[in-house]
Amino acid sequence: MLLFCILLICMLSFPSCVKNDIVNHDLQKVNDIEIEAEIEEIVVDHLLEQSWEIVSSMDNRLLVSQILISGIDSRGTLSSGMKTLLKDIPAGGIMLFRFNLNVDSESNRVLVSDLVSQIKNEIDIPPFIAIDHEGGTVYRFFNRFAYLPNAISYYEIFQEHGRLEALAKIEEDSLISGREINSLGFNMNFAPIAEYLIKDNYDFLQYRSYGPDPVFTAQAAIAFTRGMEQAGVLCVAKHFPGSAGPDPHYSASVLTKNKSHLDFFVSPFSALINNGARAIMIAHTAAPAVDTTIASLSSAVMQTWLRDELGFTGLIITDDFTMAAAGNIRPEEAAVQSVIAGADMVLVWPAHLRRTHTAFITALENGRLSPERLQDAALRVVYEKLRMGLLAEEETVNEYE
Repeated sequence: MLLFCILLICMLSFPSCVKNDIVNHDLQKVNDIEIEAEIEEIVVDHLLEQSWEIVSSMDNRLLVSQILISGIDSRGTLSSGMKTLLKDIPAGGIMLFRFNLNVDSESNRVLVSDLVSQIKNEIDIPPFIAIDHEGGTVYRFFNRFAYLPNAISYYEIFQEHGRLEALAKIEEDSLISGREINSLGFNMNFAPIAEYLIKDNYDFLQYRSYGPDPVFTAQAAIAFTRGMEQAGVLCVAKHFPGSAGPDPHYSASVLTKNKSHLDFFVSPFSALINNGARAIMIAHTAAPAVDTTIASLSSAVMQTWLRDELGFTGLIITDDFTMAAAGNIRPEEAAVQSVIAGADMVLVWPAHLRRTHTAFITALENGRLSPERLQDAALRVVYEKLRMGLLAEEETVNEYE
């Protein structure tokens, strides 16, 4: 009888014990999430405070320099003219192409190191060192260094072997390749393509896209970004809000869809933003349902749509303004208009760098560009560099004036 009573008490109390354990476990999970959120908020606030201290101590010459991403004009080394240019305008980013790089990795590593040193001689804020490294047909290195396949090949894996295998392969390849390019000093990648294939963009993107499935494209872009950023490389998803036409380098790009269709078309970008994307490239595409001007010059696209509606807080970076889709506007004038409208960094060829820098200074002096907008753009640039660990904390106490 005593044994039966003991068993009965245990049976009656067991569900309550289990329930309490589950509740306690769930509460612990909630507490952990809240603690992580609080820590992240503290870190963000600290980085923002540091960023503001740096930016508020910079003069206009250096503030403007920080929002420019320039190419270089030589292969394997810095020309004397480029050294002078970067001394006067220590750009916030440098983009390198195949014609800039040598066959052997060690000389490319030296080139990147020289670029960083050249700019840090003028300001203790290292530049982003950027490259187009999508893989496949968009590949800047030699001897299959850090090689990645065409994006569309992962869609084929998805079709043949399933979503999980394809996404795991993307992240694995991206991490390995990211580590290799980071070993040379690259810390920014103008990739991935976050546009899914439609009839309007097929001629331009083809093998560069992750295919016609918008959900898989979003997941693939997220996986690619996760791999690269684990390797210390900031991804710049492109090209918002999308492409239309054969090739915007040579012709206009116009998205004729209405706003509801456009909102669905940019759903991969929205998914990336919700998963913490830190940089997006803005296209020279016109979207008449949103604005009559091209996206890269439109506050309705960059500020209202991308920031206010989609909640993007990271860097907005323009595509090259010498592309035909940008129209007949002078590159330096387009750069100024773009930043006024909401862009944070603009791509500039070396031949246009000095004129572009001067155009920004003039726009500040005549009131077209407000000091607050310039500081806001530079703040986002410096914040990302701090977040990535490119700028050591002890360097932030230096004077930049």
